[in-house]
Amino acid sequence: MTKLRVLCSAAVLLACASGQVLADAASHTASAETFLKLMNADKGTVGLYGQVQQMFSQRFEQLKAPAAKKATLETYTAKANAALDGAVGWDKLKPDLVKLYTSNFSESELKDMIAFYQSSTGKKMLEKMPQLSGEAARITQVRLEPAVPVVNKLLEDMTAELSPKSAEPAKKGAEPAKKP
Repeated sequence: MTKLRVLCSAAVLLACASGQVLADAASHTASAETFLKLMNADKGTVGLYGQVQQMFSQRFEQLKAPAAKKATLETYTAKANAALDGAVGWDKLKPDLVKLYTSNFSESELKDMIAFYQSSTGKKMLEKMPQLSGEAARITQVRLEPAVPVVNKLLEDMTAELSPKSAEPAKKGAEPAKKP
């Protein structure tokens, strides 16, 4: 009888503990979802959709398609959007992003980040970050331009040095080998 009580007590404790773990996991997940919402992560692929739509519009123009075929462009653009939705729609990305953030940040850290991004400084950072990222990329590109030819030349030199020589240059005055 005492073994039964011990087993029942252990089962009750286990059930309570697992319930707490599930509650903690749910709370951690909710914090990650709140953070992602603040970061406008659900809008992160908007630019990609715009690029694809622009690509279809440019092709339409390149082909000099008549205006009467505009419905064809719209049909294919809609199909492309559906393909993107299937791959990178928010409903596809959200579970992976929640997992990414919950595995890299504790619930407490997520709450700290949420508090920061809800502050006036955090809101300003969110507002300015796309512009700053774009400007930082432009600055990097400008600084990188002079190095590109140098790096390409070094790559060519290394390739030439490491590639098997197709034909050794003949030494001056040396006679070609005769075939037997």
